[in-house]
Amino acid sequence: MKKNFRKIAKITLVLVYLVIIAGAVVRMTGSGMGCPDWPKCFGYYIPPTEISQLEWQPERTFKKGQVIIVDETLKIAKEDFTTGASYNESHWETYTKHDYAKFNPSHTWVEYINRLFGALAGFATLILAFASLKFRKENIWIPILAWLTVFGMGFQAWLGATVVYSVLAPVRITLHMVMALVIVAFILIIIYQTKEKSQRFISNKLFTSTLIIAIVLTLVQIVLGTQVRQFIDEQTNHFGEIAKSEWLSNPTIDFYIHRSLSVLVFLVTLYLFFRNKKLQLGFSKVNWIVACIVLEIFTGIAMYYFHFPFGSQASHLVIASVLFGIQFYMLLEVFSAKNKSLKTNL
Repeated sequence: MKKNFRKIAKITLVLVYLVIIAGAVVRMTGSGMGCPDWPKCFGYYIPPTEISQLEWQPERTFKKGQVIIVDETLKIAKEDFTTGASYNESHWETYTKHDYAKFNPSHTWVEYINRLFGALAGFATLILAFASLKFRKENIWIPILAWLTVFGMGFQAWLGATVVYSVLAPVRITLHMVMALVIVAFILIIIYQTKEKSQRFISNKLFTSTLIIAIVLTLVQIVLGTQVRQFIDEQTNHFGEIAKSEWLSNPTIDFYIHRSLSVLVFLVTLYLFFRNKKLQLGFSKVNWIVACIVLEIFTGIAMYYFHFPFGSQASHLVIASVLFGIQFYMLLEVFSAKNKSLKTNL
């Protein structure tokens, strides 16, 4: 039974990461406002594919809540009705949560698929929460964390709505990303708590402290990265998609801090790698952490020196989230490690 529960937890984790990947693609393609309303998309459960679906037409039946674009403004049907020979304003009300009223079918469907992944991950967390109840006597923290994950997904959905209503406000995008990592952390704790503790690790205070510093630096880098991404979005709007070489021609201080901290993260990670190897602490996941750091630096270099090759921005964000997940899981292993001798804690 416990083995099946861990499978559910792992599947849920994968789905959450798929949401992060989809979100990265949304950012990469500039599709954040592909659906200007929430939770529907232009008032539809299945979004439109052609602009004609969002235009007023005579003798056409509209359902309450469906959207059309009139004079670059979103109009919402007040009720179910069939149009006559001419446009009648009394059947419509203006969408007031923002004034964004553009339709790009590619952007719409990229954002819609992102929302579908989010709904699927939310459904998986709900299954996980109900399945966790069987642990309420054995380990009460498992169902507590599982239900916190459900509430976290609900809060994440609300944050997603506020991101749309704010027309992609940078602070809300950052909170959206951080909340995704919190959800990842909850699920990782559940997975670790239900694991057969057969592998033995050796505790080391300096290694533990350094790992915590590395995780904090990763989180700082992710937050700074979202700010840099916002700057790039603004540059894209200014110079256009073709002039990629100009996007970082005059970057803000956030970019320089982000780039400098990447060197520090790399050095801290190398220290963890060599200390783990020297003292034989048994934390094999440090190898994966080094690999993620190298890939992060590589994608960062690709964006700066090769002018944002396709997929580099999305890969940079996804690798950072995977890096955090591995670091956090290894921290759980560190906290459960046993002291082998006083010497190894020096």
